[in-house]
Amino acid sequence: MRKFLILIFILAITSVCVAQSIKGGLAVGLNISQVDGDEVFGYHKYGINAGPMAIIPIGKNFSASIETAYSQKGSYESPQSADSLTGEYKLTLDYVEVPLLFQYTDKDIFRIGTGFSWGRLVNYKEFISSRYVTYTPDGPVKKNDVDYLIDLQIKIYRGFHFNFRYSYSVGKIRTVNFQNIFTGYSWSRKQFNNDLLFGLIYVFKDSKTVKDKKKTNPDKIN
Repeated sequence: MRKFLILIFILAITSVCVAQSIKGGLAVGLNISQVDGDEVFGYHKYGINAGPMAIIPIGKNFSASIETAYSQKGSYESPQSADSLTGEYKLTLDYVEVPLLFQYTDKDIFRIGTGFSWGRLVNYKEFISSRYVTYTPDGPVKKNDVDYLIDLQIKIYRGFHFNFRYSYSVGKIRTVNFQNIFTGYSWSRKQFNNDLLFGLIYVFKDSKTVKDKKKTNPDKIN
C-alpha cells in the first residue's frame, strides 16, 4: 500500500512538472454498487460519490487527474416478501478515495481514461434479516481497497461534464464462509467491490464550449 501511495505522489509531481496549467473541479455522482462473492446478485446498493478534483494537462490531448472523494459502496438485497424482513441483506461500505486517472481528450468533448483508486474504509455496517452483525473492532473488511478504473466524460455545456465510471477491486476486501442450514454444506467466497458511477463534473477555467471557440477563432475567408 505504501508503494502505491508513493507511486501516486511521484506521478502527480511529474505531471505538475510538465503541465501547461492545472484546472480545478468538483464532482458529484451516484454509486450503484454490488459486492461480488456475497451470494447477492445485482447492482442494488445506492450511495453518493462526491469531492474535489484537479486536472493536469499533459501535452495537447492527454491529461492526468487526481480526486479526493467520499464514496458510499456496498450491497443490498430486498426482503423476500412485503410483510417480512426474512432474506433482507444490507452491507454499507463508505470510503474516502483518491482516484488517479490518465486520460485522452477527443475534440474537447470526450475524455476517456483509466487508472487506479486507493480507498480508506471509514464506515462499515452489515445487516442480515434486519439484524445488525457485529465483529471485532477491526472488522472482517480490509481497511484499504485499491480499485481499477475505467472512466468516460462527455462535455455537456461549458464547464459541465457527464461522467460514467466503472471500478473493481484489484484484491479481495474480505473472505466470508457460508453454510447451507439444510444440508450443512459449507463454502468460502472472496469478495470484491464492483461499482458503477453516474455523475456530473464541473471544471473551472473550462467554460468555453466548442461553439464559443469557433466564434473567437473564426475560419479565414478565402
